[in-house]
Amino acid sequence: MPLKGFLSSKGSSLLRGRRGSAASVLSDSEKLAMLDELEQSGLGWFWACDSDGNLTYLSGAISERLEVPLEDLLGKPIPTIFNPIEGEGRTRSLSLMLGTHKAFAGFAVEATKGTNGAVLRLAGQPVMNANGKFEGFRGTGADITVEYHRDAETERLAKFDSLTGLSNRHRMAHQIETTLTAFKAAKRNCAIMMLDLDKFKQVNDTMGHAAGDELLKQVAARLSRSIERECEIGRLGGDEFQVMIPDVDDRGVLGDIAMKIITMLKQPYSLEEGRCVIGCSVGIAIAPHDGINADEVVRSADLALYAAKNGGRGQYRFFSGELENEAIFRRRLEADLGKAINEKQLFLKYEPIVDAKTRTVQTLEAHICWNHEQRGEIDEEEFASILEGSSQVNDVGKWLIREACKHAAYWPQTVRVAVNVPVPLFNSSDFLDDVKAALDEADMPAARLELEISEAVFYGDTTAVDRTLAQLFKLGVRLTLDEFGSGYSSLAYLRRAPFDAIKIDEKLVAEADRHDSREMGLIRAIVALSGALDMDTIANGIESNALLASLIDCGIDYVEGPIFSDPVSRETAESELLGEGWTIEPVADRTKRARRRTVYRRIQVIHDDHSYEVTLRNLSKSGALIQGLADVPKGTQFVVDLGGGQLAVATVIRTNGDTQGLEFEQPLIDDGSGGLCTRHRVSPYALAAAGAALAALSPGNYKGMEGGMLGQAASIPQFGYAPGFVHEAA
Repeated sequence: MPLKGFLSSKGSSLLRGRRGSAASVLSDSEKLAMLDELEQSGLGWFWACDSDGNLTYLSGAISERLEVPLEDLLGKPIPTIFNPIEGEGRTRSLSLMLGTHKAFAGFAVEATKGTNGAVLRLAGQPVMNANGKFEGFRGTGADITVEYHRDAETERLAKFDSLTGLSNRHRMAHQIETTLTAFKAAKRNCAIMMLDLDKFKQVNDTMGHAAGDELLKQVAARLSRSIERECEIGRLGGDEFQVMIPDVDDRGVLGDIAMKIITMLKQPYSLEEGRCVIGCSVGIAIAPHDGINADEVVRSADLALYAAKNGGRGQYRFFSGELENEAIFRRRLEADLGKAINEKQLFLKYEPIVDAKTRTVQTLEAHICWNHEQRGEIDEEEFASILEGSSQVNDVGKWLIREACKHAAYWPQTVRVAVNVPVPLFNSSDFLDDVKAALDEADMPAARLELEISEAVFYGDTTAVDRTLAQLFKLGVRLTLDEFGSGYSSLAYLRRAPFDAIKIDEKLVAEADRHDSREMGLIRAIVALSGALDMDTIANGIESNALLASLIDCGIDYVEGPIFSDPVSRETAESELLGEGWTIEPVADRTKRARRRTVYRRIQVIHDDHSYEVTLRNLSKSGALIQGLADVPKGTQFVVDLGGGQLAVATVIRTNGDTQGLEFEQPLIDDGSGGLCTRHRVSPYALAAAGAALAALSPGNYKGMEGGMLGQAASIPQFGYAPGFVHEAA
């Protein structure tokens, strides 16, 4: 339709004032010319359709903007030409809008044809004839492409992390809040994972922020690939990430996902500034078991993450009710560390490093322990986890070197002392002076001090690292590359660094003990490499004679581990070193002390409608040993309440007096920290629906849940407590 036809008597209202009076004294031809110029300029576009919604007029400028010939547009239904922009059409469609025969404005659309991504904003006015019959629409259009994409980008930046493209903190909080609110009504489960990168700060500080940014991008990409199910992934800031996985409460599945994340993120990264290796710790909480609303569940996941990091990093933890007290006490320990140094609460234990062939002790490795005034003795492993990341790490490291040298000065001259050097201490400007001062103060030859240095020091300024290593070599101390094989073990720094020995990572040794194939081949290759570079090799964490024999067969020079001795006190070490030397024969039943707490604790077992308190003496994946009940026949079924909604169906398979052996119907799974847990927990929603007595179960987070007694008539308990068993009646 030509512009003159478009501006018929019924459409001329576009040129009139509100009261219908003429807008100007221009002639009709002048008005047409003015509108034609307006169309050509792109400042104003016009369109019209008939009563069926078929396009009858369209400004040529719009056709050109859409890069679609005008003849391909005229006569076509408008809804087939334009689509509402995503978000605009969620509540109304173009067909419905035209079908109402009512005026509209500000409706954003994009063309169904053409590929230039143009976005238009349409306005339309219904046209009625003299009899009030609807004849179509006439309206205007405007190109808002730039404005639309600018606004869309602003909206995206408000919801997504600009560096990684993942959801940002605000969007994650909103998504979790809305999801958990909806899931509460639908009685569905939802898991929240909190992730923190291990050693990221070290990379950021030593390789620069540009390297840190690139590393975060690669982490985000790996994280997205590692979770093969519906989820929401976000970066909360720094090196903190969060994952929401709806409709999953199976802790076996979640543990597998967490382990896959940890495994993928610890693989080496290639950056422009070099290569690096980091790790990841994961905390997991599940709604509604660990909280009903977003604040509760996220806080539970945070506590689980804190526990995972304190447990040695590179692991996952599920939330449990006891973690809150554990976290509070751990923070107190970190705060008390400065006091521990000043008040001489720290002390050293020494672990023998033995010549693999002669069994004589060649070196004693110093481990720091803490005699805490409330906690008692904190062993070397727990102390190391407290120290990592502490502001006191340099002060403790200096104290360690001074104290170890002071003790070693009284040992035979053939025995060395080894100390592990924290990366921040190695990178400090006065590290060399501290080592010299410790040797001078003890009046001990430098060759008797062995400094164990982690691969992580090489992530920093290579020039400064090389200079420090060269100065230590010149001083005469012995240098050992610690945890070799735990990360990116580069031959480049082995060639240039003056190391005397390589200490193979304990985890690699443990894998060789379990599989004895590929890992043992790696150890054999490391031994050959060290021999070519004129370096000794040390393997630690050895617990079995078979592994020891295999390592010796590989050519390992020195060995260390529970099979020889746990760390001993200074007094014990000095008494053993007296005389002709200290020789230790391996003993196969010496194994590393279990890190998890004793299993002796009170639990409840349920039979019919009665709950009995018993002592849990032993717990494995397949069963448990309980004590406290008398006259329990084989074949009896119990529901074992392990706490926090963990109910396991078990059958008595053996009985002896007041002690019963139980076999679980479904095996327990690893909880990520050396313990065991049930794969599923009874949902508070299910308990409430069944009218269960929530108070009768072990403590769990059942806030906001309703529940009462089943209302059944009480029956007579079938079992009584064994004589001498102290039952704490409710």
